[in-house]
Amino acid sequence: MITEKSVSAYKTISEVSKLIDVPSHVLRFWETKFSQVKPVKRSGARRYYRAEDIEILTLIRELLYNEGYTIKGAQKALKSQFKNSGTANNIQPKGNQLDKIPKDEFSSAEKTDFNMDGCFKILEILRDSENRLNKLISKNA
Repeated sequence: MITEKSVSAYKTISEVSKLIDVPSHVLRFWETKFSQVKPVKRSGARRYYRAEDIEILTLIRELLYNEGYTIKGAQKALKSQFKNSGTANNIQPKGNQLDKIPKDEFSSAEKTDFNMDGCFKILEILRDSENRLNKLISKNA
């Protein structure tokens, strides 16, 4: 009998690769380019990803594949976010400011200038990614 891992359980590189639809070799490459991605490495250098790592990888994928950022631009965006909040989990808008920003403002945001609008955009991306991840997990259950 095969049981599903809990959402908070550590995931292997192949599981993460399937979850976020990125090849394993790309995840390994991103590890070298983004210092925020720090999977736990066990014997034989096997990688185990925490939920926080998966959130960051999902955000990186979104920035690179959907938002058109370069590696360097995505690095800058993530560094700025981590500098301001400490972790990806601490992205919290004051009050309900996210709802006050028009949707079309997200698409026209300057990709080279990372500011509060960028923070709200990342928050929206993370929430959307979390919803898609939960759908994938429930579909496979």
